[in-house]
Amino acid sequence: MMRGEKIGLRARHEADVPILHAELYNDVATRSRTDSRPWQPMPQKSAHSPFAVAELSDKAAPFSVVELDSQALAGAAVLWGIDTHNRTAHLRVSLLPAFRGRGLGSDVVRVLCEYGFAVRGMQRLQVDTLADNASMIAAAKHAGFTIEGTLRRSAWVYGAFADLVVLGLLAHEWTS
Repeated sequence: MMRGEKIGLRARHEADVPILHAELYNDVATRSRTDSRPWQPMPQKSAHSPFAVAELSDKAAPFSVVELDSQALAGAAVLWGIDTHNRTAHLRVSLLPAFRGRGLGSDVVRVLCEYGFAVRGMQRLQVDTLADNASMIAAAKHAGFTIEGTLRRSAWVYGAFADLVVLGLLAHEWTS
């Protein structure tokens, strides 16, 4: 487990999948804000669930987020789109509703950066988030990310187009 101040990132357990699927995937409006793929009804035991425990991949590193004090499952985090040639990757954080607004997101982003830079040797990490996702933007900026631009009306989100903000952090800018 990789530890931050408030959270730990650990391997996804089979027992995590039904909770993550029920609280994060089945909330259609919220899920449509966090994934560019269209939501489709899917049973939580499906091998296609985005939270299903899969074989190891060089393209993604999925984690379960655990609150250290309670040891409770707090959400999911992933380093995805890993490009080993260019040494770049994206990160995504999804906290369960009961754990939002408690400052855990900033800690998750910091630990994902540690994993990306110190463990995987990435040169660049990137966050792509909706322009109105103030929590994710603040968490990324707190970890040292810089807003690099806005992709206007580039995300289809539950019936309307929304702006997408791109934030980046380079290895030499990261402070552990």
